[in-house]
Amino acid sequence: MKLKNIWGHFKTITTHKWLVMKNCFRIGLYRQGLLHDLSKYSWTEFSIGVKYYQGTRSPNAAEREEKGYSEAWLHHKGRNKHHFEYWMDVRPGHWEEGLMGVKMPLRYVMEMMMDRIAASRVYKGKDYTDASAWEYFCRSREDRFMHPETRALVEKLLIMLRDEGEERTFAYIRELLNKGDY
Repeated sequence: MKLKNIWGHFKTITTHKWLVMKNCFRIGLYRQGLLHDLSKYSWTEFSIGVKYYQGTRSPNAAEREEKGYSEAWLHHKGRNKHHFEYWMDVRPGHWEEGLMGVKMPLRYVMEMMMDRIAASRVYKGKDYTDASAWEYFCRSREDRFMHPETRALVEKLLIMLRDEGEERTFAYIRELLNKGDY
């Protein structure tokens, strides 16, 4: 393992965790802010992150390109409820029809929002804007298995962030969290 990669990956995931924690605190999700992405420091995820570290994108993408899948991502998504992939299941009584998205609890949708904002800030650096998380969402087509209500809320919040900024979006998120559902 290259020392440069160890330090670079550690700095990247720690900066990301710090940004998520700061924003989770701003919206009232203190416990989730503190516990966010701790699995990234596990040997399974950290060692792979170091091996594929580039500094400009997730090491999981590079691992996926080389191996056809990402062991680190499979480990990560199964332990972190703020990823919509955690909330996928086989259709009841219709396993042959494949997977379906399950509606995510509100607090995990909000943590996912903070995660997307932080990841965009980390990887875009000085080029980050309030539109960055929306642009990434549109490019990735990752919403295919998201529950329709969860997807609608995520899209609404990302567009609000893009058009109205962080302060207004975070105020709206706090209102939703006080209400308790979507």
